[in-house]
Amino acid sequence: MALISQQPIGESSVFHALMDRVSDIASLDRAVLLVGERGTGKELIASRLHFLSPRWEQVYVSLNCAAYNEAELTAELFGGVASDGRTDIEPLLLRGDGGTVFLDHIDACSPVVQEKLLQMLERSAVDTTDGSSEFDIRLICAASADLPTMAQAGEFRADLLDAIAFNVLGLPPLRMRLEDIPPLSQHFGRKIVSQLGAERFSGFTPEAMAKLMSQAWPGNVRELKLCVERSVAKAFLADESLLMPIEELVLNPFAGPFQAMPEQSSPPPAQHMPQAAAVSNETPLTPETADFQTRVMIFERGLIDEALTRAQGHQGRAADYLALSYHQFRGLLRKHGLKK
Repeated sequence: MALISQQPIGESSVFHALMDRVSDIASLDRAVLLVGERGTGKELIASRLHFLSPRWEQVYVSLNCAAYNEAELTAELFGGVASDGRTDIEPLLLRGDGGTVFLDHIDACSPVVQEKLLQMLERSAVDTTDGSSEFDIRLICAASADLPTMAQAGEFRADLLDAIAFNVLGLPPLRMRLEDIPPLSQHFGRKIVSQLGAERFSGFTPEAMAKLMSQAWPGNVRELKLCVERSVAKAFLADESLLMPIEELVLNPFAGPFQAMPEQSSPPPAQHMPQAAAVSNETPLTPETADFQTRVMIFERGLIDEALTRAQGHQGRAADYLALSYHQFRGLLRKHGLKK
């Protein structure tokens, strides 16, 4: 019996319409083709189709066709010898006998694999070393590519497309279900907080949530999940208690002061940075010469040093001296590179 996977999350009318459609299709024991942009949750929907179907007590197996070359994919689907030396691989179509087989990225299959898959599906049997073995599966496929256009261009077998597209279910992008961003963000936030071992998750500020809902999200739910996880992790590094709602989002992990700097084999000429040279060589970095953020950091560090000195290095008493919780004080230590 397959293990029940994570349940889809959403509150929008688009989401509820999708779930109704999934429930209807699940009861029909015929092939389903899931289409949608990357990150829209095709694997999650495939799993839900299985567990809402009459086959829910039977096996559920899945395979990402894009993760294998032609020889490897042929071995996984139809049996044979794998490139890593494994022999007598049981065909996936037989492993799923009686249950559901999910083939993700079906568009990545080569013409040879497409031809063989069509042949097996039409016969409901796989050729093995012991002869022909019949199977009974419910096939679910998924693709981000436009399969009808690929079929017209001769890049995907039209007859295979007919075989796998008895029911076609389009998954909406996140930009069409904006009302689902708050509950999804809360879910992903609570999950990463639990993994980090923080005390609680206080959510996002209204401004941060508005910013989340204003994004295009080309990577859809997967991209939102990673953004939430990065933002929560960054806030955790600053304050492990996470008592306050998160206001700073990490939308672009590549953004930073060194993002666009080209590689240099030697330091740039001094005349290219006169101000930096003046500060480092002539004027010590003090609260009077630093920018606002640096002054705040210098002031914070002074308070930390004073508290640790008075508490003779005891972090708990130092936190009490500053009227902070232990986790807040540990967050400051981490922020200033002092946490061990």
